Amino acid sequence: MRYVIMTSDDIRENLATEQFLMNQKDFNEPLLLFYIEKPCIIVGRNQNTFEEINQKFVEDHDITVTRRLSGGGAVYQDLGNLCFSFVVRADSEEFGDFKSFTQPIVDALHDMGATSAEVSGRNDLLVDGKKFSGNAMYTRNGKTFSHGTLSYNVDLDVLTKALNVPEDKIKSKGIKSIRSRVTNVLPYLKPAYQNLTTPEFRDILLLRLFGANSLADIKAQEYVVTPEDELEIEKIYDRYYNNWDWVYGKSPEFTLKKRQHFDFGTIDARLLVEGGKITQVTFYGDFFGPADASELAAKLQGTIYDRAHLAAALADVDTNQYFNGIPKADVIELLAQ
Repeated sequence: MRYVIMTSDDIRENLATEQFLMNQKDFNEPLLLFYIEKPCIIVGRNQNTFEEINQKFVEDHDITVTRRLSGGGAVYQDLGNLCFSFVVRADSEEFGDFKSFTQPIVDALHDMGATSAEVSGRNDLLVDGKKFSGNAMYTRNGKTFSHGTLSYNVDLDVLTKALNVPEDKIKSKGIKSIRSRVTNVLPYLKPAYQNLTTPEFRDILLLRLFGANSLADIKAQEYVVTPEDELEIEKIYDRYYNNWDWVYGKSPEFTLKKRQHFDFGTIDARLLVEGGKITQVTFYGDFFGPADASELAAKLQGTIYDRAHLAAALADVDTNQYFNGIPKADVIELLAQ
């Protein structure tokens, strides 16, 4: 088995690297990848990005959002999370057999003291009945990668806020994440592993997977990304993981209901969003204004659905003509929240 330690803490770069190594490099043996990211959310290939994230919280806390190639649900990661991936020949493993990939991780965690860790359900790892790892799988061109999260010391308060979307706000055809009790594996480890940094935890796990005593013993098995590789990885990064159309535009058609009472009336806005852009808006409510609100609705058609683009679309519009007494900033906040 070969291994790669990603040096970037940007999920988009690391997913691009994973995709490059899978599709454009040929290894004669299984490949193991480890990566650690600053705060980010990764939605599954078939999900509605808008439906999975608390958009305002994500923007306010500078959380990166991207979409992966594999299916499954949305996950939150930060520097307390360790990601792992196995890349193998597609004919060497049955698609969907997550246990064949994750059992070695579980066995290593047992050695480190988390004896109640187990593979559970379709693609999760649990400890004392709580989820600390989710996994997803993807096959292309004769290869399969199975990648997963491993919550070592993640900020669970941020996780629950970043992925919390009120159910009555949005209806879509996307595949929704199933919210479940989550935890970190750290409290279940032996005292010797209680004060590790995430990279230190990664290295110990790596040694156990290889059955080695030191990193020097397995140095020959490491693959280091080359400058030539990085040029190709940058192309994948731009095409997919840092591309608005891939991250948001691939979201299925969905409808939004945004209703709020203001001192000068109630606005009830119904939006239809397709390909990440507003295709239809209807305004209801008991607000007053000299102009017909349908004119404003027409101006918003084709606008990318996020706060910045909504603000730009309304920059030169006197919204007081439609919603008398209600500040433009409040209208934008209502539509974007």
